Amino acid sequence: MKIEAEWMRGGTSKCWVFEGEHLDETHKDLDSLLPRLFGSPDHRQIDGVGGSTSTTSKAMILRRPADPDVDVEFTFAQVGIEEAAVDWGSNCGNCSAVVGLYAIEKGWVTPNGDNTRIVTRNTNTGQIIIQRVGTPAGALPIVPDAQMPGVVFPGYRVGLGFMDPAGKTTGKLLPTGEPTDTISAGGTRWTVSMVDAGAPVVIVKAEELGLDTARFGSWQAGVMLQLDTLDQIRRQSAVRMGLASTVQDAARAIPKLAIVGAPAAGDTSTGDAGTGDSADVNVMMLSMGKPHPALAITGSIALTLAASTPGTVINSITGSEPRSILRLRTPAGVIETWSEERHGSLLVGVDRTARTIATTTLHLPELLGSAVEPSFASAAQ
Repeated sequence: MKIEAEWMRGGTSKCWVFEGEHLDETHKDLDSLLPRLFGSPDHRQIDGVGGSTSTTSKAMILRRPADPDVDVEFTFAQVGIEEAAVDWGSNCGNCSAVVGLYAIEKGWVTPNGDNTRIVTRNTNTGQIIIQRVGTPAGALPIVPDAQMPGVVFPGYRVGLGFMDPAGKTTGKLLPTGEPTDTISAGGTRWTVSMVDAGAPVVIVKAEELGLDTARFGSWQAGVMLQLDTLDQIRRQSAVRMGLASTVQDAARAIPKLAIVGAPAAGDTSTGDAGTGDSADVNVMMLSMGKPHPALAITGSIALTLAASTPGTVINSITGSEPRSILRLRTPAGVIETWSEERHGSLLVGVDRTARTIATTTLHLPELLGSAVEPSFASAAQ
């Protein structure tokens, strides 16, 4: 059996993009099908299409909905690497950037004006994301030319505006009801903020980890030594946020964990990015237990709302003065998020780039057990 798919880059992630109808035709359970296609469990994913990292072991499943107010519905799957498992619990903001571009390239949406607006809905979270794809003179540029931090080559510019993103997973911006909580892990008490916007995120102070906030480029070495403790913090936060009943049941992908610190005056260190752009806060995020090379976009949405929420860990760095732009320094460079009111709704967003890498046919291994009807029920939780 063969499956049509597109290999696409969205932001700083790569994902395989499938149309839901094509997957339906396999009559295979997606929790079994996707790991086998990606080559899991195997840290190399040598017998599949996975890239052996959390940022390249991702899938997007797109459908054209009956709802006339939504152009595209999509489901995100974080495919395990060492485990033959799929995490449906959250969305990927970087990979979300491929949805609008795919819709235009496949003729699902007709370009209109210099920026084409595509209304998308993520089924993992129920989040509406307004996408704006650059289409000067009513068409995609022949050669994509938009740049972004963390990616060497250009792509098509895609703006992602998350509509009223607070509490999409847990029901509240602050799932515990408090801007900060205390967690005991690794023999130490930690002050953290748990926030749900775009994705559930637990925020930790860089100082409490012994990281030098004046030397952002040195953070990764210090973080790598404390991954076990950070995972304990993350798993305990999952229970407190109502995402898991026990620490053992906590998913690998959510909540995400972000380490934040105040930029030093005059500091131009950005790790490997090599840029002196100023920033409001330094951020290192963990993805699937390891430092993220840039920043999870859904995580950046949570950090943006947390920054404007009095009493949170990040608010103590940025202050409560209203701002339309928040500058987040990441290992790949400075990422800007924006906030605006539109028609009574809050849009929190960021600009990304996206590009189609390949259009291909994947050969489906037949040793997958008995066929069952595919289900997206778990993805809509």
